[in-house]
Amino acid sequence: MSWQAYTDNLIATGKLDKASIYGADGSLWSTSNNYQLSPQEINEIITGYSDPSNLYASGLHVQGQKNFCIKADSRSIYGKHDAEGVICVKSKQAVLIAHYPAGVQPGEAAKIVEQLADYLIGVGY
Repeated sequence: MSWQAYTDNLIATGKLDKASIYGADGSLWSTSNNYQLSPQEINEIITGYSDPSNLYASGLHVQGQKNFCIKADSRSIYGKHDAEGVICVKSKQAVLIAHYPAGVQPGEAAKIVEQLADYLIGVGY
C-alpha cells in the first residue's frame, strides 16, 4: 500500500477531514486535502515528543493555526482549537498528523489515528 493510501483511508473514515504522514526527519511522505505543515511546524511537533514544554507553553501550530496542547508524550500529541482539533502520533519511522472537524468526538478521531500508528509499528514503520 502506498503512503497516500494511508492518508486517504484516514479521510475515508468520515471522522477526519485532513491528514498527512511525515518521516521522523520531517520529510513529507503523503498528504490528503493539501494538509501540509511548514518546516517550523513539523519541527515543533517532532521536538515536542522529547520535550513537550514548548507545546504546553506556546501551543501546537498547524497550518498557521494555534491549537491548545491538551496531551503531549513520547508517542502522541493532541491539540484543540474551539470544536476542532489535531491528532499527532509517532510510529518508529513516521509521524501521522490528522485534523478532525467540529462535530467529531476527539476520542473517536484519536482512536483512528492511534490504531494506524499501531499497525505501522507492527510492520516495522
